[in-house]
Amino acid sequence: MQVLLEQLASAAATGGGEAWRRTWTDLSGRLMDDGVVADGAYAALPYLVEAAAVLPPGQTVGFWVDLGFMVTADYRPSVPADLEAGFGAALRLAERACVRSLLAAPAPGPVCAQLALSGLALARHPLGEVLSQFPEHQEGGLLLSCPACESDTEFPDFFADPIRPPLDAPLLPAPSPAREEGHPWGEAAAVLREDALGDGPEPYLRVARDVAVKGVSPETPGQAVLCLVAGLVAVRGTPQRAAGELARRLMSLTGHFRCWDCERTWTIADGLAENPDGALSPPTPTRAWTESDASTAAAECAAGGGTSRTAVRFRQEQNVVVAADGTPWGRITAFSDSVPGAAGGVDALAVVFRPGRPTLVAGAGDKGVVCVWDVTDGRLVHDPLPGHPDAVRSMTTLLLPDGRALVASGGDSGTIAVWNPLTGRPVREPAGDWPGGVTAMCAAVVPDGRTLLVTATPRGSVRVWEPGSGECVGHLNPYGSPIRSLTAVPISADHTLIVAADTAGRVHVWDSAVDDPWDRGAAVPLNVRALADADHRVAAVEAVPTPDRTLLATADGLGAVMLWDPATGAPVGDGLPSSTGTVGPPLLAAATAHGGRTVLVTGTRHDHRLRVWEPQAGDVRHIILDVSLTCLATAGTELIVGHDRGVLRLPLMRQ
Repeated sequence: MQVLLEQLASAAATGGGEAWRRTWTDLSGRLMDDGVVADGAYAALPYLVEAAAVLPPGQTVGFWVDLGFMVTADYRPSVPADLEAGFGAALRLAERACVRSLLAAPAPGPVCAQLALSGLALARHPLGEVLSQFPEHQEGGLLLSCPACESDTEFPDFFADPIRPPLDAPLLPAPSPAREEGHPWGEAAAVLREDALGDGPEPYLRVARDVAVKGVSPETPGQAVLCLVAGLVAVRGTPQRAAGELARRLMSLTGHFRCWDCERTWTIADGLAENPDGALSPPTPTRAWTESDASTAAAECAAGGGTSRTAVRFRQEQNVVVAADGTPWGRITAFSDSVPGAAGGVDALAVVFRPGRPTLVAGAGDKGVVCVWDVTDGRLVHDPLPGHPDAVRSMTTLLLPDGRALVASGGDSGTIAVWNPLTGRPVREPAGDWPGGVTAMCAAVVPDGRTLLVTATPRGSVRVWEPGSGECVGHLNPYGSPIRSLTAVPISADHTLIVAADTAGRVHVWDSAVDDPWDRGAAVPLNVRALADADHRVAAVEAVPTPDRTLLATADGLGAVMLWDPATGAPVGDGLPSSTGTVGPPLLAAATAHGGRTVLVTGTRHDHRLRVWEPQAGDVRHIILDVSLTCLATAGTELIVGHDRGVLRLPLMRQ
């Protein structure tokens, strides 16, 4: 090492050139190997910086970039205490020389970006870490890490539209204090002309000039230093057109993104730098990147915009739901580790409310087993009931005019059974044989006082039944669209509308009180333009009770949820945005919590995560469970979760 240092000093003394580059290349391989910095590097680097700083700026570009990689390497030892002062002085000298090389003469755009990022690293700014990701990640996708929960959020097509930056101007926090006189970045302010990129990006260049005048420090906002990097690439990079496009790509990093997991919104700069010091989630950002539109521009951070939303993380620890700070939220009750006599988990749930002790009925396994539990203590009320010759795919509760409660279940081969949950006996034998099975069912109340059963199949047959006799008394869905989800939405005490989602993502609204399936009756279709504007392809529907009326909730396969007024077909309030990590068949359940607050729970079949949303307040809680979700139901302020091994219950409100 000593010999090489002497050779490096000799090469510098004779003017550098090829001798300098060859010697430095040899030496750099000994100082850092495959991203691991050698223990003796901190003793050698001050001598290297001193030798390089006196060379012509154009000859040392590669040296300063390599030095930036060293000081941001993933595996680097701590600076020994006796070397801290000398190493700190060397970094200040290196920062000055790096900026001088950047401004000395035009260079290819990627080289300018690497030099600027190296300058950030030498100034000990957290975004110097981005150097290790550049330029490869600029070609397509972007991977961001949430500063709060450390979950990765990936945007595969982030740079698909590099021409337009995402914001009219970057949203920056309060400016950082200026550095002491004599910092090197002031020289860059003179070259950052506001007209360098033509119309549009001037706000970015103004921010860049402000940062250059004050000087880069570890406290400078990440968005602001990204403006500086982009501006320097724009004015110093060659060829001009390619450098301009690269600068615009860098400008797109000055926006915001929403973590798919905890749903907090951060600056992209916070997500680029691993564990940035002082990262703050903006309280009310106007724009946030989402997976669906990151390739074109910015999106509102909440559907409909305007509502501040908070998100809190919870997780399962054995039989307790625990908040992120370790405090318990409530206990989890397991109804059964595995459903007796069944294999394949629970596929359908129905809750029967009776005074004091709600009863849970679950369809489970591949042999059509029906189980009845007491919701209060999780006790199995009856022995498992063989209800169907095949798996149970859907269930619903029927509250009859005489006060009795029945449960209907639909089988995988199209059979329909009706049960008395108190006795565990079938009201009648399972009947029917419809190909594709009974995918969904619900109860409908009609003005003449009857409670009817509505069933749907994937082939588009939607029938209305008299539950006691099994007589078909009506048909809905005249277009024959294959149905995947069904719910009943009461519009008065004795009148229910039926809402369905088909396999094409469309929503159908029918009035079960009319005989002619083509007659809309009291049914009002959802606003087609609102659905199209939100790009909302509905996969699940659910009735949502509120203090003054019942709303309709719709969910799509990316986790987005919208609320609708069934009387007008118009959307209500802000929706729950999609979640990047959520793809698949959605699950929905709704309840009314203490104080009349509406709570909506959503998840994805075969996933482990739940989102508990209070639409009025905009609050979102995330619960990570140790089971694979299959179905959801609510009983008062309790959430019932069907999963791959059985059923569990957990509180919707803190106990």
